[in-house]
Amino acid sequence: MSSLMTIFLAIGGLGFLFLLISFVVGDIFEAIGFDFGLDASHDFGVFDSRVISVFFTAFGGFGAIGTTVGYGAAGSSLFGLFGGVVFGAIVFFFGKFLFSQQSSSSVATEDLIGRTAQVIVGIKPNQLGQISCRVGEERVEKLARAISDKEIKIGEVVRIDSVNSDAVLVSVDEGKGFSLFSEKA
Repeated sequence: MSSLMTIFLAIGGLGFLFLLISFVVGDIFEAIGFDFGLDASHDFGVFDSRVISVFFTAFGGFGAIGTTVGYGAAGSSLFGLFGGVVFGAIVFFFGKFLFSQQSSSSVATEDLIGRTAQVIVGIKPNQLGQISCRVGEERVEKLARAISDKEIKIGEVVRIDSVNSDAVLVSVDEGKGFSLFSEKA
């Protein structure tokens, strides 16, 4: 086996080892706190360790194939570079697609302001109660305090006026037709 073939196989082998570690750890660069800071989206980028490891694996593999076919060092390197870029791009675009399909099930408390909700645990003056409302497909339950000094009974409809450190602040909503399962009143 020629030394050129050995070099390409070593590069491909190290890339593959790096890829296996990435499958277990995730993005190795992120795990060790090394961030290139070149991606504005911060989810999956060209410099993700999985993309880089696939590039090196394909570079080594295609370089070895180029050597077997009879290309010299430059030809095998170009063939390896082409294979690395193609397979790295495939992993990059597939990773971007997968990350774009993720959704967050968490609702920011600020998103509740202005929404109507239903009281599920009565709110006595200067005490906590609990409300429930829907945001999109998610049902959200939060601790609540009444803005006024009047008791708000179970089942009453309230409007979320603001957010406090420990609870949302609500007032009685006089609107009609509220359902716990409606999007926004």
